Formats: sequence, C-alpha cells, structure tokens
Amino acid sequence: MQQQLTCDQVGALLTYYVENKLNKPLKKYVEYHLSKCPECNEKYQKLKKLLNNFTEISKKINEDDTEEDNPYITKQYRDFKSNLSAYIDNELTDEENIRIKKIAISNPVARKDLEDIYTFKKLLHSSFDKTKNDAKEDFSKNILNQIYSLHTSNKLDPFYLIMIIFSIIIAVTLLGVFNLFTV
Repeated sequence: MQQQLTCDQVGALLTYYVENKLNKPLKKYVEYHLSKCPECNEKYQKLKKLLNNFTEISKKINEDDTEEDNPYITKQYRDFKSNLSAYIDNELTDEENIRIKKIAISNPVARKDLEDIYTFKKLLHSSFDKTKNDAKEDFSKNILNQIYSLHTSNKLDPFYLIMIIFSIIIAVTLLGVFNLFTV
C-alpha cells in the first residue's frame, strides 16, 4: 500500500522535490500524492515553471556579458535586478520605487521577472497561510507569550517595591534615632 501524505506535508516538501533533493521513498510518496491531488499538482507545476524561468534567464545572463553580447543585459536591467528583492520587500525609497517601476514597465524581461517573483511570493504566502491556519497552535504567539512572561516575571511587583523602600526608610530613621541616644 502506498504511503499517504497530506497536502500540508507535500507543500512543505515541494521545493525539495522540485530540486530533486528527496530520498527515493519520499519522492515516490510525493509523486503519488501529486498524481492524486489536482491542487498540489497545480502548485507543483507553477513552482516548476517559475524555477525553470529563473534558470533560463540565469543561463542567458552572465555577469561578464556586455550589452552587445546579450540583449537582456543593460545597465538599467542590472540596476533592476540588484534592487528587485528590496523592491518586493518595500525597502526602497519612493524615488527608487518609481525608478524600478519605470524599468519594469519599459523592459519586458524585467516585467516578466517581477511577475514571476510576485507569483512565487503569492504561492509561498498561500502555502504558509494554509499551513498556519491548519496548525493546532500558533507557535510564534506561544514563543512571544513565553518571552513576555519571562520579561514581566523578572520585574518586582510595585507593592513589594514600595514596602522595601518604606522598610529602608524606617530602618535608617531608627538607626539615626538610636545614634542620637548613644552619643
């Protein structure tokens, strides 16, 4: 009988499957699931297509190429590629964002790269959201709660702090009075 994997398990293994980094039994389980599940197969096909597009472009573009050697290589396109990650993560200034948008509009290769990145990002986010929603616990929330409880448990309760200060004042006063009578 073929081992059954859930969609979440296959989603987690999909990038390893595409990169051919799974052992044979696990690879067969993923293949079996993909043959039976149209949703996971669609994700697999999209991921495979995106990776193939990136591979093709990477093969066509060498860092040593000049604009004469390769029509994809321009100073504008190199600038676009070097800022693409920062653009996607909203880390650029408004002026830099506008410059990247202009390049994407005017350069069909840059536009295709941007579309592929957004498709890939959307695929990753949907997989993450589905897995997060299916999870029984929100681990990040649990960890933050643990950190918060450690942080707050190290603080002294204000009541006890006032009592300590009051006790110190009384002790100092009593010592002062005692020193007055002993002198």
